[in-house]
Amino acid sequence: MDLNIILLQLQTDNEEDIEMLLHQYNGENNLTFTFDPKGEDLRSRLCQGLLTVLGRQVGPRCQSTCLETLRILSRDKRVLGPVGTREGMLVLAGLARLRGGAEGGDCLQREVQIEEKERVVVEALKCLCNVVFNSTAAQQVGADVQLARGLCARLHAARTGRHEVGLFSLRLLFLLSALRPDVRGALRRELCAVGLLKEVLECTLDVRWVGPYEVAPLDPQALPIPAEDNERAMEALKALFNLTLSDTSDEDGDHQLCLITAIIRHLLMLKTQAEDKTEEAHSHAINLLSNLPVSCLDVLIDVPVQGGQEEYSGKNMDVVQVLLDFMEKRIDKGANYKEGLTPVLSLLTEGSRYHREIRRYIKTQVLPPLKEVKVRPEIGSTIRNKLVRLMTHVDMGVKQSAAEFLFVLCKENVDNLLKYTGYGNAAGLLVARGLLAGGRGETKYSDDENSDTEEYKSAKPFINPITGHVEEPMPNPIEEMTEEQKEYEAQELVNMFDKLSRQQLIRPMGVRRDGSLAPLEEALRQPTTDSCSSDSD
Repeated sequence: MDLNIILLQLQTDNEEDIEMLLHQYNGENNLTFTFDPKGEDLRSRLCQGLLTVLGRQVGPRCQSTCLETLRILSRDKRVLGPVGTREGMLVLAGLARLRGGAEGGDCLQREVQIEEKERVVVEALKCLCNVVFNSTAAQQVGADVQLARGLCARLHAARTGRHEVGLFSLRLLFLLSALRPDVRGALRRELCAVGLLKEVLECTLDVRWVGPYEVAPLDPQALPIPAEDNERAMEALKALFNLTLSDTSDEDGDHQLCLITAIIRHLLMLKTQAEDKTEEAHSHAINLLSNLPVSCLDVLIDVPVQGGQEEYSGKNMDVVQVLLDFMEKRIDKGANYKEGLTPVLSLLTEGSRYHREIRRYIKTQVLPPLKEVKVRPEIGSTIRNKLVRLMTHVDMGVKQSAAEFLFVLCKENVDNLLKYTGYGNAAGLLVARGLLAGGRGETKYSDDENSDTEEYKSAKPFINPITGHVEEPMPNPIEEMTEEQKEYEAQELVNMFDKLSRQQLIRPMGVRRDGSLAPLEEALRQPTTDSCSSDSD
């Protein structure tokens, strides 16, 4: 469609013709996300023309149509010059009913009752989300005119209003808190947004408190969370993730974080109307939990046990099992481990490191007493097999997270880890920790009884420590060689290593006495120095 025709029409006062042309443009470009660079100037002028019309006293239908067009155009960050100005942002903020703070206007104190005006508010919020996301200038202006203050006032005043108004208000708050550290700090300190978002979650998830940090247990017959409530809850969790990135520890802050942890526990036990949406909500909840102090994890397990778990000091492990199930699902997906798997691995690792009952429960699920020792630890379909496979993953962050998790379950004892993984799979962690010579990590753990099975004890002398399993007898390749042939092959091997070393393709390494790696000549020199300094006959 020729944009020049629209630009000419925008200069008139005929709202019906403007609406008609813009409806046609919107219908043609509603699914357009990539634009022709040749038309940038015209699209930029169209943005300016739309802002001019929106600044006039036009009807709600014309406003919503103009905003829909502006929302489509705002997908192109190269044409947002007119919109990212103070004047452009104030027009959108006014239509979204967010004018306040620095501009001295009144914040929204009541729900908009007329459907067309509500549509205007929603479209204006959508535009602001796109513009703030795509324009650094708009982000600065948004901070200057205190959009966050208006959003907090909106959320305070309208807890149960129209779904889309709440959803895009939360999304805009998330974007501002993600992109502007100064806004994030103001939200946390001045606007008390952590408590506000906690209240939003309480209202959205219909939380009923039965104890200081205990939410009423779910009715087994309860319906899944409605899709709209789940969407708003996820946006609130994302915003809270941003606000808890830095330290929020004080007496009131710790109390709020414990309340949030209890709400997250409630959410993790809920289902939505679609399995993928349940997993998405749980993912955001886990990301937020990873930001919270490890002491808050007490709240996850300090709820009454519904029978049968007294062996864990009366702690309720239901939500820990949910986290384990989530982790295994993410492993089984086989993709996007960095963003999808490492947060839950890190959360379970820290929980296991600092909570004895959590560690004991997880170990029974992940590393039960060994019985089958004839199969390599990375082969199979158990959760242990899957985690051991990840210990040699190509992504360094993923392999380190998996290895650290298993190491903590083994109470950071090298011998215990090797029993479950084999030396070859664990070598990367041991090198990084300086534990190639064995030993323990720095964290202190309680002493548990030996849990080795009779099958493992009988097979232990025959287990290959490198592969971690009992190997079938292999034929000896040098059995039929003469002594001269053996000597020749050994010399050839030495020559090949020497050549590779001289060409610096490999570097022979050795293990220092402290368990760290060093060049071979340095590692060999250390014990010699020690022996020379000792008394001898």
